[in-house]
Amino acid sequence: MWSQLTILYPILLSLGSLVVPASSSSSSNGLPVEKVYGVNLGSWLVLESWMLPNEWAQMGGESCSNCEDCAASEWSLTKKLGQQQADKVFLEHWTTWFTSQDVEDIANAGLNTVRIPLGFWIIEDLVDRSTEFYKRGLSQLKAKNINALLDFHAMPGVSASQQMFAGNCTTQVEFYQPSNYFRALQWAGVMTFLSHADPDFSKVFAIEAVNEPLMNSAQTPGYGEYLTDFTLVVRAVELSFGIFCPDLDYSTALGLGIDIGSNPISLSTMATSFGGIGNSSDTASGLGRVAQVLISIIPIIQNVANEIGMSNPLTATAIATLFGGTNRQCLHTTFMDALWQNQQGFNPAQATQGPALFDDHLYYSFGGVADPNAEAYLESICNLPRVEQDTASDNLPMVFGEWALSTNFDANDTFLTQWADAQKLMYSQSSGWIFWSFKIENNSTDQREWDYFTALEAGHFTHNPADLNDPNVCDNFRS
Repeated sequence: MWSQLTILYPILLSLGSLVVPASSSSSSNGLPVEKVYGVNLGSWLVLESWMLPNEWAQMGGESCSNCEDCAASEWSLTKKLGQQQADKVFLEHWTTWFTSQDVEDIANAGLNTVRIPLGFWIIEDLVDRSTEFYKRGLSQLKAKNINALLDFHAMPGVSASQQMFAGNCTTQVEFYQPSNYFRALQWAGVMTFLSHADPDFSKVFAIEAVNEPLMNSAQTPGYGEYLTDFTLVVRAVELSFGIFCPDLDYSTALGLGIDIGSNPISLSTMATSFGGIGNSSDTASGLGRVAQVLISIIPIIQNVANEIGMSNPLTATAIATLFGGTNRQCLHTTFMDALWQNQQGFNPAQATQGPALFDDHLYYSFGGVADPNAEAYLESICNLPRVEQDTASDNLPMVFGEWALSTNFDANDTFLTQWADAQKLMYSQSSGWIFWSFKIENNSTDQREWDYFTALEAGHFTHNPADLNDPNVCDNFRS
């Protein structure tokens, strides 16, 4: 049945592409909005136990000074509890941490975007995904016209040392090798398929290749090739839908040895054209690796589609495309900006083909940015050169995809309001900002610094995210 649908699908979908052609954004930056104002859905589908210590303890998790030494991450808790109990406690968490009320709060706050951290287990087994909660969340966000960026937060093999966001808190960082790059590319292919196949995913506008890789480029061999292949996988899957990015020469970009024309091309046909099907996933690179990925994701797509209630993904996709409701715009492939590796590594601008987005993260509370006092913080942020630096590196459009009001000194409410204004003022020089996070656990000691709605209620944030309490907050601190 699958092989038959693979043959029929391009024919059906080509009809849909004639009815609902791919289009480009009307905003000046190519994004769905002129300015991104958003929040991260932190600790929902990739749980970070520091954000909800009481619930974590109730789930059976542990806390310790070195998160590698106890059950402080999703992987370690699953290992401790066993699969059956882990499935049970995570089911409760996914149900209650992000709800329809949270969607209402996001919309009522005037925010237009969410960034959703995801793990490799969305398409692989770690905890039971018989009911896919991210589909439910995306459907609710769509109903409120809120755009979504899917962020690959927890990578196969672990991409960052001793970080809860990596899914497993460990010093054994093994993502940066061919076999795990391959698994990550499979994730990219499946997420791209769903983003264009399922109407509930139609507000997904971007897909991020990796969250916060190691900053030392010497420790990330093959990272640039992975970003390049990530783009190729996304564009190849889109091409199978008959979705063409404006002004992109596909013969050059994908190196296809076939006439593309204006019709969809099946994944298997593209893989054959790439000429790498005979290579193993561990040794293939470039177009050979992309070919392997395209072939390998076909059964994965079927499995994931079944989990979210799409029993026959190819037929359902063709029908949805014919009658509208699905996303017909190229996704923005999203990368951490060149500044993340101190401009010593691969410039992600070299990996782009079609729409792209660049992500910068800045937290002062972890030290190394400014001296721990109010004046130093404001002097630093009000003279921040990152937008100019990213512009020089051709990392545009860019957003500040993670930031907070946290400090490494005892800050009072007056300063936190200034701190919110100053960061918003400077980050709005880019294409926008996405705060970390939409919430942390109630009654946490630093809730006002990490929880958007607590900060909003306290008056640190304005009810219109484009406004500032004090538009002149930086006047006395610019040099």
